[in-house]
Amino acid sequence: MKITIYSAPACPWCNAAKEFISSLELPFEEVDVSVDQQAAQKMVEKSGQMGVPVIEIDDKIVIGFNKPLLEEILGLSQAE
Repeated sequence: MKITIYSAPACPWCNAAKEFISSLELPFEEVDVSVDQQAAQKMVEKSGQMGVPVIEIDDKIVIGFNKPLLEEILGLSQAE
């Protein structure tokens, strides 16, 4: 599983996403789109969004820190 988090330093939701993924002890690549314009353009092309965070898990895109969706994609959801 490959996880990439497109983020910016002043983004509290980016920090929340990184802390959540880290708490699961999953490796991820952080891409700071505030200093990498090519990465920012790639993020926009993939997500259609200019805001961060954008989280890419394999071929799935999560816009914002959507914890329930992240849990579902990562297989952490508990069926009721």
